[in-house]
Amino acid sequence: MKFAVIGDLHFPKVDSSVEGLEEAKWDFYRSFLDHFLGNEADLHISLGDLTHYGTTDELEEVYQIINSKDRNFYHVLGNHDLYAQSIENVLKITGQPLYHTIAKGNAIFAFLNTAKEMDYEDWGGSINQEQLAWLEEVVEASGTKPLFVFAHHPVYNTTSRSDIDKLSIDSNIDMWRVLEKKKGQAVYFNGHNHQNSIVHQGNWTFVQVAACLDEQAWRAVELTDNHIIISHHKVTNPLMSNHAAFISEHMNYFHPTPEAAGTEKDIQCVLPIRAVSEITP
Repeated sequence: MKFAVIGDLHFPKVDSSVEGLEEAKWDFYRSFLDHFLGNEADLHISLGDLTHYGTTDELEEVYQIINSKDRNFYHVLGNHDLYAQSIENVLKITGQPLYHTIAKGNAIFAFLNTAKEMDYEDWGGSINQEQLAWLEEVVEASGTKPLFVFAHHPVYNTTSRSDIDKLSIDSNIDMWRVLEKKKGQAVYFNGHNHQNSIVHQGNWTFVQVAACLDEQAWRAVELTDNHIIISHHKVTNPLMSNHAAFISEHMNYFHPTPEAAGTEKDIQCVLPIRAVSEITP
């Protein structure tokens, strides 16, 4: 089976008085989502900050593009998705659960909520005790099956920049008490920090995906009998790149990340799926 993942899309409402900005916005986002959703996969997943402020207009407009494609689309919430209105209202528009799991093939997929509701001062991540207990059950129940976790914020001190204030799940939340219970291979995908990064710790591989305005790319993941193959797909289109730069220049609270691409080791890897007999009880 295959699935595809994008980082922070930041679909915005733009200042229509700026000549050409509205046209650039629609050209860029329609083109990029056409590329992403046109990639054949069983699931297409957004790692949050799908929108820039989470207004009704932004959410409805971006979902209009997404829903025009016949795809299984999943969206975890980012801090930007929850700036304009409550979680309850956002979920009514997206039609997505706040957090949940699905089983697909021989793998388990867990979608978390790490974003705070309408908190303009602290854009860091958090997970309440109820969700953390739920995640612990998911990790334990997954056994030796491959487990894929999707969240907006990284686990503290894993991927690049995740040791910086507000750029991870709160360091006081003991995520490792839960994660270390995983047997077999697991992968945690996140956005938020706008920089590609892949880090291996224990049974976990942490994959951070750059923002789409910085890098017009996504990750494709193929699950075979013996391997998890994570690859990097980049759209090389000068017009799209120009549109992205133009849009970024006129967005409040968005700053391009020069190091977004990361290094070669930060964009792709192959992980072995160990046989049950190889896994220490």
